[in-house]
This record gives sequence, structure tokens and C-alpha cells, in this order.
Amino acid sequence: MRALVRTEDAVWEVDLEDETLLGPAGERFPAAPPPAVGLPRVVAAAAAGSTVVAVLDRKPPLAVSHDTGTTWSEAGRGLPPGHAVAIRDDDPVTILYAARNRLYLSRDGGRFWHALAPELPEIAAVAFAD
Repeated sequence: MRALVRTEDAVWEVDLEDETLLGPAGERFPAAPPPAVGLPRVVAAAAAGSTVVAVLDRKPPLAVSHDTGTTWSEAGRGLPPGHAVAIRDDDPVTILYAARNRLYLSRDGGRFWHALAPELPEIAAVAFAD
């Protein structure tokens, strides 16, 4: 599983299994518009199917909905402030969260998070590559 990470310097490809940088990915980066979530203090948002995740400017930094935004629950206790989020289209319980220069991966819908090893320049956006 790979991710594309747009930073202030370049777009990087990251192997999420090995937690390694695969190198610059050129200028390719999927430009999906963020979903409208109707929540205050939204920094970024992503959706896949009926799952919607919003990065908020507060603690905890995430709000997760599994019913297209009708109801929300808090997530990400202990995570630093966020800049971006992505949800895997074919597996909506897999979520990638970006803090200032580090990625965090959840494989259970945002309940538990794993900090990935690579440290990157200031992160602006993330997306799953495959």
C-alpha cells in the first residue's frame, strides 16, 4: 500500500507497509475536492462511500462519520494537530492522517493510530496511491 504526500517541496511517494520514502513522485497528485461536512473549524476532509473523516482545529483533531455525515464521533485522541486526511476507497476503515511533518495510519476506522517512520517537510495533502 502506497501514499502520495504533497509537501511544501515536492510530491513524495511513501510505502506504508515498509514505512519508507520511495522518492519524489513528480507532480502527479489526485485532486479530489474535499466533501462539505458542515462542521466548524474544518482543516481538511475526505470521504469514501458513507465514511467521512474531518480534520478539525481542536482536540481531538478528528471527527468520523459512517453515515455520510449524519452523525459524528470524535477520534484521534493523542494525535498532534492535523493538516490532511485520506480514506482508502476500497477499504474505508483505512485512514491516513497527516500532522505537520509525520503520517499516521489507522486500519480500524480511526480508533487506533500508528505513527509512520518517515519525517517529511511540511505536509499539505495526502492521498492513497493504489
